[in-house]
Amino acid sequence: MTPVKADLTRQWRLLDLQKLDTRLDQLGHRERTLPIQAQLTEAQAVAQRLSEDVVIARTALQDNARAVSKADADVQLVRDRADRDRKRLESGTGTAKELQNLQHELDTLARRQSELEDVELEVMERAESLQADLTAKETAQQEAAGRVETLQAEQQKALAEIVTERESVERERANVAPGVGQDLLALYEKLRDQMGGVAAAALQQKRCSGCGLELGQADLARIRAAAEDEVVRCEECRRILVRTAESGL
Repeated sequence: MTPVKADLTRQWRLLDLQKLDTRLDQLGHRERTLPIQAQLTEAQAVAQRLSEDVVIARTALQDNARAVSKADADVQLVRDRADRDRKRLESGTGTAKELQNLQHELDTLARRQSELEDVELEVMERAESLQADLTAKETAQQEAAGRVETLQAEQQKALAEIVTERESVERERANVAPGVGQDLLALYEKLRDQMGGVAAAALQQKRCSGCGLELGQADLARIRAAAEDEVVRCEECRRILVRTAESGL
């Protein structure tokens, strides 16, 4: 493979390009791992759970309302029957046996009415408790929904800031990349895919800023002997190694 040649100006521009690409990678990571996203996910789960609780509480109240209506109807049915029997008894029509049976039935109906009124009172009291429970859960659900809305707004603001910065960096990159040259840019892009995004690194004080390792004497001698326009690589990490005034050669 023919070695890539590029004057130092192009190589230094490659370092500028690497900084911009690193920033774009950082912005992408930040976008994917916004702390507020975890808060929003948790808040949405809470809001969903409270919404389900409200449905359950509302259903319980509706069921109890039907129980109240049934209790009312049962009590009224007994009252109506007792009224009819009382009128017949007061009229005195019928045999002594029939009047005696009416009195017995009235006594039975009175006990039944008392029992049904106790049931009616119980379900009516339960309605008050169920209504209070529903109101509390609706309030909690509304507060949770408000929390979700607030977090969504904060998330959108944070994402908008990322988008704005990304667009700015991408515009700058579009200006820098052409100055690198197609041959060096092609090598750089290939290495970026292989090296987790960092393909070019400065040689600083005899150390590769890509892998952080200090170069041995043999590698330093090789780089010193290389032509200024020769694109050299780190023997350890194989990244493009750019010589600068701080390389320590």
